[in-house]
Amino acid sequence: MSVYNLTRRGLMASMAAGAAVTFAGCAPRPQPTGHAFDPGQFQRWDESDPPFRIHPGDEVEVIMHSATELSRTVQVGPDGRINLPMIGAVMVSDRTIPEAASEIRSRYSNVLVDPEVEILPASFGPQRVIVGGEVASPGLVELPGPRIGALEAVMLAGGFQPTARRNEVAVLRRSNDGGVMLRTVDLHAPLTGRGQDPVPLVRHDLVFVPRSTIAEVNLWVNQYVRGILPLDAGFNYLIYESFRD
Repeated sequence: MSVYNLTRRGLMASMAAGAAVTFAGCAPRPQPTGHAFDPGQFQRWDESDPPFRIHPGDEVEVIMHSATELSRTVQVGPDGRINLPMIGAVMVSDRTIPEAASEIRSRYSNVLVDPEVEILPASFGPQRVIVGGEVASPGLVELPGPRIGALEAVMLAGGFQPTARRNEVAVLRRSNDGGVMLRTVDLHAPLTGRGQDPVPLVRHDLVFVPRSTIAEVNLWVNQYVRGILPLDAGFNYLIYESFRD
């Protein structure tokens, strides 16, 4: 079943099941037998900064040069949409600024003659990542500032479990073409003061701390990640609803 068809209860149940199988530090969990690490699932890591994409919680300024009375600053709702006069709800989440402007221009072209639309970021919503595996409190982690690394994200998730494989932690990120990039990092060295955290995180990154081998990331991705990356508005809305109570 697609993640978009999951009900809130279904998502919470699947997350609870995931906690019992993959996330829980003390519960028995399946070993990745038959899940040898397959780098072909992932794309080569690109160090360049990904393009800015609008997400729920962000505020954008919509400037209508051809009809200034329609200009306004609006917040992106949990479902990824903004509400604009005359055209109603418009999906902008997971889109770049030019893509969002093009969509709004297209919608307004049905009611206005040759609309001129400009969008500017006004403020940014919570910068969240997901931390899973051998950490004390797996789940969504809100980054307190820019340039937060994988080690700090693990600490915000309660720190490593004693069973954690700290020298081979996986970081997953959406690529520019919508695929999934993966790299492994040694967090044992910076933890002991013998190096620096090499991967500053960006919004919607995933950090996975394995128990025995990096092959476990395949099982985790197949069970809980594959099919929901990139983390778009639909997934954000389900997560938001599950954690708000």
